[in-house]
Amino acid sequence: MAYCRKCGALIDDYAAVCPKCGTPQNGGPNNPPPAADNGGFLWGLLGCCIPIAGLILFLVWKDTKPRTAKAAGIGALVCVIAYVLMYVAAAVLGISAAVYAY
Repeated sequence: MAYCRKCGALIDDYAAVCPKCGTPQNGGPNNPPPAADNGGFLWGLLGCCIPIAGLILFLVWKDTKPRTAKAAGIGALVCVIAYVLMYVAAAVLGISAAVYAY
């Protein structure tokens, strides 16, 4: 047995609506329970290793699995920022090496 999300009445586990207050519930044939959303570290790691995959996963899951989408999006963002910083560092070191070579 479960409890209503709004009024707290005891209802069936798979009831689509609360019989007491009429509030729609998670469960039932037309209203499935939400997907597991644990925001796993591995999705963030995947986003970091393959930034475009992290961006795509973020866009696909942002409404249904917000915590997991956030992990994948942050992984992609960290990777892009690291690439930009490495590019800037390489450009600065390359320019400074060329200037001081003479």
